[in-house]
Amino acid sequence: MNEPNVVHLFQREDHLAPVNVPMQTAYEIEQFLYAEAELLDAWKFRDWLALMAPDVHYWAPVRENRLAREMEREMYPPGTAAHFDENLHMLGERVNRLYTNMAWSEAPPSRTRHLVSNVRAHTTGQADEFDVQSSFHVYRTSSERHQDSVIGKRFDRLRRANAPYGFQIVNRTVVFDMATLLVKNLSLFY
Repeated sequence: MNEPNVVHLFQREDHLAPVNVPMQTAYEIEQFLYAEAELLDAWKFRDWLALMAPDVHYWAPVRENRLAREMEREMYPPGTAAHFDENLHMLGERVNRLYTNMAWSEAPPSRTRHLVSNVRAHTTGQADEFDVQSSFHVYRTSSERHQDSVIGKRFDRLRRANAPYGFQIVNRTVVFDMATLLVKNLSLFY
């Protein structure tokens, strides 16, 4: 039986390699990610959307609990089950919906805090593109008592751009740490 050769995202050699970008570039990338988090927490979703490249792929694969010997198969491959698998148009539709006041999952609006850490950047075969990993914790409260937390890791491809924060997101893979998301909805962005 032929099985797809899927290497677990956390175990790929290029993801585990030492950071190899200059310190200034690493700083600029970190500041970009922090600015992105601030835009999301401030509900500046259209400004956040402007950080996406025209060819962006924004994807969060479904994850299963597997035995250690099956870890390389704990995440569904591209084109199969995903929490979201979106391009720029689809992200734009989600953003626009939040401004209609008809997104009932966000009425009243959530208060969020996007915390980003463990940022590691690597060069790619393209001079103006970087592979960036970061960990995130999104804390959300809404209504009087509801609160939840989502923690995970992001694998980004960033491209230098003549844009307000100097980069655009070409590709983002969001890997949630939990196999079952214990949140009311996925109306937020990660």
